[in-house]
Amino acid sequence: MNKTLLACIMIMLMLASACGNVETTSNPNTSSEPKPETEESIIPKNTSEYCTVERISMDSETEKYFYGTWKVEKLLGFANSYNDASEYPTGQKFIGDEIIIKKDFFSSKGLKNYNTYQFELKNPLYEITSTCNSSDSFYRLYKIDIPDLNINDVVKAIDVSDPSTKLSIPVSVSFFVVNNDRLILLSEATIFELKKITD
Repeated sequence: MNKTLLACIMIMLMLASACGNVETTSNPNTSSEPKPETEESIIPKNTSEYCTVERISMDSETEKYFYGTWKVEKLLGFANSYNDASEYPTGQKFIGDEIIIKKDFFSSKGLKNYNTYQFELKNPLYEITSTCNSSDSFYRLYKIDIPDLNINDVVKAIDVSDPSTKLSIPVSVSFFVVNNDRLILLSEATIFELKKITD
């Protein structure tokens, strides 16, 4: 019995000694160490996973930027769904051509090398058809890589329609306004940067 009692006392002493060596952790609220960035502070501002797809009128800021005479400045590349490099290897058939976008007049007759793209419309209807609040959501919807498109850039797709029929112009051109400071032309599957030459 003495041996059993001695064994119990030894086990209790070992347990008590082990409990005394447990490291205490500091209270995270009283720590003087700098706090790591919270998850919210490292997530980009615009985390919208999908674009808003609805037809709405252009806001005044987008109108102010969008209206003007635009010159096709450079070839940016091709949509990932289709590479039209055989037709536009360097964009030579569009570079330097012009498009007129005014509140009461639209003309793509400046796209001289393609008869089917030459179109004029009085009192056109301009509408935003989708708004993407991040480069990821834009790519998810359009499968287009626009060079230098940043994660938080806002991209608005602009549609040009005949006001009497409400149908889009029968021209294979589309426009993307990036942050109201960059205009992209999509023709078929080819992407061009436009430069405003007059308001």
